[in-house]
Amino acid sequence: MTSPRNILKKYGIHPFKGLGQSFLIDNNITAKIVKISDINNDDTVIEIGAGLGVMTAMIAEHAQKVIALEIDQKLLNVLQEELKGFTNIEILKQDVMKYDFSSAFSEVREHAGDLRKLKVIGNIPYNISSQILFRLIGFRDYISTIVLMFQKEVADRIMASPGTKECGLLSVINSMYTIPSRVTMVPASCFYPKPKVDSAVLKMVVRETPLFEIKNADFFFKVVKTAFSKRRKTLLNNLKSSDLLQSSKTDIDKILNELEIDGQRRGETLTVEEFGRLSNAIFSEM
Repeated sequence: MTSPRNILKKYGIHPFKGLGQSFLIDNNITAKIVKISDINNDDTVIEIGAGLGVMTAMIAEHAQKVIALEIDQKLLNVLQEELKGFTNIEILKQDVMKYDFSSAFSEVREHAGDLRKLKVIGNIPYNISSQILFRLIGFRDYISTIVLMFQKEVADRIMASPGTKECGLLSVINSMYTIPSRVTMVPASCFYPKPKVDSAVLKMVVRETPLFEIKNADFFFKVVKTAFSKRRKTLLNNLKSSDLLQSSKTDIDKILNELEIDGQRRGETLTVEEFGRLSNAIFSEM
């Protein structure tokens, strides 16, 4: 198995802080990530931030096809050289925040003639990890499984239950559309350069249907985001002071009373179902 340290030395690669680069150098953790992803020989897997190609090669040994996304040109050159022996890897210079996951899904359907969904794996930049997760959830119709590395504190927020201080936009949206589980903790010593924080790998199985039926997914997102906009404020105050209701005559007090949701509660105390019911009720009144 290729050593990440040897690859770095071979090509004289130095991590670029501007891209949030921190290379996973423990191949045991890498192998565990690939194993937990349950990759089959008819799967198409998209890897976010292929980096040195170590995990890319492991994935390719199990998958039908790997689409490796990378934006650093130096690393793209490394990938082209290190992975040239594989015929089932497509390397793309692509920003994950601009990549259209539906295009890969359409390609799978065109060639395989079925609706087998994509699997997404990645050791992602921590500075945009939340945005990446929300983007992937936005493409949930095309994805079956998401396995990502997060900063431990972010992973804790994603996994948080209602009523805890960590509960927020991340946990509510993620719970609505996926079934998350914590795969493993990853200490800072497993990376180069060594970050100041520990990490955690989460596996999120995309639900066939949302946890609660909602009338408008974008509006649901806005309601949840509004509820957590000022965490010290009550649910009622956050909703009343937001732009969400400024252009309508929606009686939020009446809606909350009808739903038997106390407006003096704070956002972190609401369940996903309560957020769903609230979103649907407000949307119906607008």
